[in-house]
Amino acid sequence: QGLKPLVPTESPAPIFGTSTLPSDLPATESFLGKNKVPDLQKVFQRSDGLPVHLKRGVPDKMLYRTTMALTIGGTIYCLVALYIASQPKNK
Repeated sequence: QGLKPLVPTESPAPIFGTSTLPSDLPATESFLGKNKVPDLQKVFQRSDGLPVHLKRGVPDKMLYRTTMALTIGGTIYCLVALYIASQPKNK
């Protein structure tokens, strides 16, 4: 009886950037697709003067503008609500 270790005591052999499956993997696990990291690194490291949160084009611009609109709208709403709440009540 007792607790079994959660991780194996022997570490598997390291795999460095290969696109072939190691021979010791079970047949049910397959390679899930092309590695997109090098392509994304090229996009984000391009020196075009854009901030990193706008580098991927129209979807990033839409998300940024929506976030800014909600932020400004929420600020205006809070200021108006505070102004209305600060007015004296007439009875």
